[in-house]
Amino acid sequence: MTTIFCASAGMEGFWRKRRGGSYRIPIPAQVFMRYETSKQKASSFLRNTIADPAAKVFVLIALSFASPAQAVIADQVERMSVAGVDLIVYPTAVKQVVTIRGALPAGDAFAGQGNLAVPTLTGMMLDHGTMKRDKYAIAELLEDVGASVTFNVDGQTLGIQAKSLKKDLPVVISLIAEQLRAPAFSPVEFELVRKQFIGAMKGQVENVGYRTSEAFSRAVFPVGHPNRSPSLEELIAAAQSVTMAEVKAFHRQHYGPLHMTLVVVGDVDAIQVKREVARGFKGWQGGVDYLVATDAPAPLSAGEEAVRLAEKTSVSILLGQPTGLRYRDTDALALRVGTAILGSGFTGRLMATIRDKEGMTYGINARMSDDTFNDGSWTISATFAPQMLEDGVESARRELLRWWSAGVTQKELDDRKQNLIGSFQVGLATTRGIADTLLQTVLRGYDIGWLDRYPEAVAALTREQVNAAIREHLDPHKMILVKAGTLPEKALMPAE
Repeated sequence: MTTIFCASAGMEGFWRKRRGGSYRIPIPAQVFMRYETSKQKASSFLRNTIADPAAKVFVLIALSFASPAQAVIADQVERMSVAGVDLIVYPTAVKQVVTIRGALPAGDAFAGQGNLAVPTLTGMMLDHGTMKRDKYAIAELLEDVGASVTFNVDGQTLGIQAKSLKKDLPVVISLIAEQLRAPAFSPVEFELVRKQFIGAMKGQVENVGYRTSEAFSRAVFPVGHPNRSPSLEELIAAAQSVTMAEVKAFHRQHYGPLHMTLVVVGDVDAIQVKREVARGFKGWQGGVDYLVATDAPAPLSAGEEAVRLAEKTSVSILLGQPTGLRYRDTDALALRVGTAILGSGFTGRLMATIRDKEGMTYGINARMSDDTFNDGSWTISATFAPQMLEDGVESARRELLRWWSAGVTQKELDDRKQNLIGSFQVGLATTRGIADTLLQTVLRGYDIGWLDRYPEAVAALTREQVNAAIREHLDPHKMILVKAGTLPEKALMPAE
């Protein structure tokens, strides 16, 4: 008989092979979770929860040789300021592969009172040539070494994503610096990019999900708030009138190392990375800070908005409100865990009830969002066939009110803690997952050590804390409902 220790997500336990097959002796995730806090507590818990003597001995041996999870990540990360860039380097055991993630404050919210299309168009121009090489030379350079470099623009950030082999890291860092610092801004390429942007925006006009998110954002966040989305009509009109001069001015005013973060993860040497970043970004100056809202969302007031789209087979809805919480606020973690119990994936209450039992939708979930730099929002999102819209919304409101009134159960909380901690740890299994998590952690205002403290913080949450956060920061009676699609006549009538 052989015993194999297996600790991948959802597979914690022993696979014991014997004649006629194999069977698993499960090890409760609490063993691993408690080990995050205390090896002694974990060992004690283990003795009381695993009956199989061989399994018990094996786990105790494994725990005795394992390194404590505390400070596993923080102790290996090197964070330094290099040429004004906040550089984070995390060497891992993976061989040859390097993943880069980065961000700087140059997202759509920085358009301010100017042309709304300028931030995205500026970011799109980075791929279309630099002062040293055109877009074809950039593509050939990356293809020759099998690397990738891309940029994206969202609400507050210009995002940077790259991947390469270890030997090609100098080439990739140098190219990222070149693209950020000296885009060519070719008039011919600008016209191509402008047309691409307008085409993409026109393609979203009939997208029920996009239109729902756009309308919800405009319903809950006031004009001038960084989380408020411009309308599609405004974006298309802005792109039709934008000039190259506006794009160049935006690049000059907003692009720079101030508040830029670069995360490099994988088979890396921190000294080499520091040298390459210093070389690429030497002498670069400028940049701005992230935007903090000066105007809070309006006081809660229940309401409905409808976006009518012809000949759609489904209706998308968002039901929610602003939370008044940023990601790192004290109650945010408790509310996030409670929200996961209500509507995270197939194990959430909403899916189990409204999809699996009542058959009203293919998908429904609840989430918190837009809370990295400012107070965010809380929503239930779902898609219903037009003829099932009213019943579906009624069911969603019923489950929401039940969750808000009675709270979560202790079993739900215990199960969700295990799920969240396990998902968090699985997410750190790749260089991309680590790089994404490191970047989000510092953008949210945490120190790197938060990654090591997160499992313990989740494990320490009590049912009372979760239910109190739900009641304190949400009010189902004052939420906004937005519907987009082909709406039945009844759905266009205001709710009583």
